[in-house]
Amino acid sequence: MSSPTLIPLWPREGSDKRVVAVSKMLCRSAASGDIDFGQMARSVNLSPSRLRHLFTIEAGISPLHYVKLLRLRRARSLMLQTFLSVKEVMSESGFSDISHFVREYKRAFGETPSETRRGLSAKIANK
Repeated sequence: MSSPTLIPLWPREGSDKRVVAVSKMLCRSAASGDIDFGQMARSVNLSPSRLRHLFTIEAGISPLHYVKLLRLRRARSLMLQTFLSVKEVMSESGFSDISHFVREYKRAFGETPSETRRGLSAKIANK
């Protein structure tokens, strides 16, 4: 159940420029875990609650969910393109708890990170 389009295709034409700016900030800071949503809201002259509301309307998901999807997308990419261990991938993608990471990864992709890696190894071996 691999989903290459975890994150909705947006911003759409006419999207609120403040929300687009914050989405770019979230993309840059998602893996680091250093997200100050209040500061991001202030940078676009909105209160955090108003920004959350606008973000959810524009993106169709909350900012928190958006960050989680960004982190999961990064984790999948690292699992497929590197030889990092699952714990290293977890850390590099902004997660801090292995069981939470594996559970969320499986929910998003239908397989555990280790299963992703084994599937990739099998595909390489069959070539």
